[in-house]
Amino acid sequence: MDSLGYEHAFERGQATTSPMMMMDMQPFVLVVDDDPDLRRLISEFLGEHGYQVEAAENVAEMRRIISQRRPDLIVLDVMMPGEDGLSAARSLASERGGPAVIMLSALGDDTDRIIGLEVGADDYLAKPCNPRELLARVRALLRRSQVTADLADTRGNVYEFAGWRLDIVRRDLRDPTGIFINLSDGEFALLRTFVEHPQRVLSRDQLLDYARGRETEVYDRAIDSQISRLRRKINERVHTELIRTVRNEGYMLLPAVTRL
Repeated sequence: MDSLGYEHAFERGQATTSPMMMMDMQPFVLVVDDDPDLRRLISEFLGEHGYQVEAAENVAEMRRIISQRRPDLIVLDVMMPGEDGLSAARSLASERGGPAVIMLSALGDDTDRIIGLEVGADDYLAKPCNPRELLARVRALLRRSQVTADLADTRGNVYEFAGWRLDIVRRDLRDPTGIFINLSDGEFALLRTFVEHPQRVLSRDQLLDYARGRETEVYDRAIDSQISRLRRKINERVHTELIRTVRNEGYMLLPAVTRL
């Protein structure tokens, strides 16, 4: 793709963060894209805003870097030679405690966004994107991850519902037989919202507020997609309805919840 438009956009979005602020905030972001110019522009832009950044030109190089150092977040292109971004996102989502993933793609219609979210990405941006929007989404995802990591005391942070247990500190979901169920960041945020607000209808706007935050500008259909994926993971273990769709209103977690 043409990177010249990106270069002008990233120049307009140059950092105004002071050096002292940059030293205080150093999450590690991995940028994976086969376009060398775009890879450089995104890496430099995020680096100027205080992030430690490494870049990979393909999924194989991404895996090599991850084997040496776990990133906090991955900005992942969809269409790359060899293994593509969708396959990589699916693999990352299957790993317990894996990094947050923002997918970038020239394929920007609703269907492509939904597919990206369904395979395990936490967010999805169509190319070309505003660099400040990318930065805002990076910050929002990392902020949610940091809040969870900062919760050191596990007492009172385990929720039980219909035999299931969710530990919000360890990000650990167990089915009624004790089997671990892997959740993406988005799925975990939604389930945590449901267990903290059980047996009440939550609109999409409320779910956006509670689970993701307004800064992420996540679309309503992304919420629908992630709830569908969450339901599918739960229904693979039990066949009891736990999350109900309330027509024209939103969603509701049906069982009572006990905080342990």
